[in-house]
Amino acid sequence: MGSKKKIKKRNIRKYLIIGVFFFIFFFGIYEFLLAPQIQLKGNKTVIVDYNKNYQEKGYTASFLGKNITNEVIVKGKVNEKKLGKYKITYKVKKGFLTKKVIRVVEVKDREEPTLNIDESDIYLCPGDEVVPEKGEAKDNYDGDLSDKIEFHLSKDNQMITYSVTDSSGNKKEVSKKIFYKDIESPVITLKGNEEMNAFLGDDFKDPGVEVSDNCDNEIEKKLTTTGQVDINRLGEYSLTYQVEDNFGNKAEKTRKVTVRKKEGTIYLTFDDGPNSGTTNVILDILKEEQVPATFFVTGKGPDELIKREYDEGHTVALHTNSHNYEIVYASREAYFNDLYTVQQRVKRITGYESKIIRFPGGSSNTVSRKYTEGIMSY
Repeated sequence: MGSKKKIKKRNIRKYLIIGVFFFIFFFGIYEFLLAPQIQLKGNKTVIVDYNKNYQEKGYTASFLGKNITNEVIVKGKVNEKKLGKYKITYKVKKGFLTKKVIRVVEVKDREEPTLNIDESDIYLCPGDEVVPEKGEAKDNYDGDLSDKIEFHLSKDNQMITYSVTDSSGNKKEVSKKIFYKDIESPVITLKGNEEMNAFLGDDFKDPGVEVSDNCDNEIEKKLTTTGQVDINRLGEYSLTYQVEDNFGNKAEKTRKVTVRKKEGTIYLTFDDGPNSGTTNVILDILKEEQVPATFFVTGKGPDELIKREYDEGHTVALHTNSHNYEIVYASREAYFNDLYTVQQRVKRITGYESKIIRFPGGSSNTVSRKYTEGIMSY
């Protein structure tokens, strides 16, 4: 009796399995033949670069051989400005059967950062330590990554590599070779002008030069000067300054000295300044020719030009504050008030109390009698 029950249970289980199989089989055939279908164009999984437009590849739908693409309902949106995965759902319904297909769109940052560092090789003095450069790094997603720049020295200190990695793992590297060799020439700076004048029979003293080098701290001891100036003979002479550092880098400068005949003395004076566009040009020429002059100044014009006159070795003298004859020659007291005012201006600018004067209107001063008779004696 017990064995019959067991056989019966096995038969029931077998029939159930067969029934489920046939149900799935026939439902699958029905689904395949009778249910609506959606075919995606392109891949079901799509990667879109950050901040780049997502382009829908499209789809088609059919039901019993009929095109029903226009009946498909599409839901979902891709935000290209935000990293992540987005689902686009395509759905169509016919009768009691519905077909749904999903496309996954992933917005990713696949662009490496930019690393702005001079990529030329590094030359160091022997014994110097490598000092990492400051660079600039930017990323399309993270923005400024300059503070994330890292550097790595090779074991033999012959290579330095700079790198920066963004939040998506994109990495940018710049490698530079390191040479412990001096390739820079020394620097010779002339004291005084490149072209100088000397006068026959006068003493001439070479102003000399200053010498510097990036690696050699005793470079001045290696300086040589060739050429000489014969102060007792008219003509042009050259003084050549040469230096060579420990690595064979050379530098050279030449000064031209012209010995001229002294034929007399000319005193240059300039009135009524300073004036922008005039006084500064005169000062440039005087400096180039190494000629001193006297500037009789007024209360007008820029302070910095008076300061420059004084600093460049010229005499700053007094002319008038107002240069208005009616004011200046109104009285003896008025004249000295005007003169004292311009004197105080010069002292304020230069610290020098000038006592050299030139009368407004000329030294003969016939102009003063027009305003106050007898203010000047002739």
